[in-house]
Amino acid sequence: MAGTSSGPPVAPATSPTPHHPFRIGWTAFAAVLMIFGGAMAIFEGIAAIARNDVFIATRDYVFRFSLFGWGWIHLALGIVIVVAGCALFSGALWARVTGIVLAGLSALANFLWLPHYPLWSIVLIAIDVFIIWALCAGPEEEKKAV
Repeated sequence: MAGTSSGPPVAPATSPTPHHPFRIGWTAFAAVLMIFGGAMAIFEGIAAIARNDVFIATRDYVFRFSLFGWGWIHLALGIVIVVAGCALFSGALWARVTGIVLAGLSALANFLWLPHYPLWSIVLIAIDVFIIWALCAGPEEEKKAV
């Protein structure tokens, strides 16, 4: 028989659905990274508050801030980021938007933290950029049938 195939029918290639495991996996990974990044911000905040001689302060930098004040900022921001990362597992849109905003604030805070701990700041900025990407590329909100 000419023109017939012996195998099962092949479905046409389609784009991933909103609940495709690849997209949901990136969102879960972003939530884990937010929890990790928030915990690291908490630890660096505690270290800055407890002992000012842990970090090196460069004198000739464009911006100069109190290490003690930055410790409290990192501590508070870290706690909020951990809570938002845990809320992201619920899949709520508000948690996704909050995660994007907090990752942006964390990237800004770590950029201003560069004079005190350059390598660590660059690593956390890279994690924040990845979190923003993963949350923007994640699943879309389900459309309710009316």
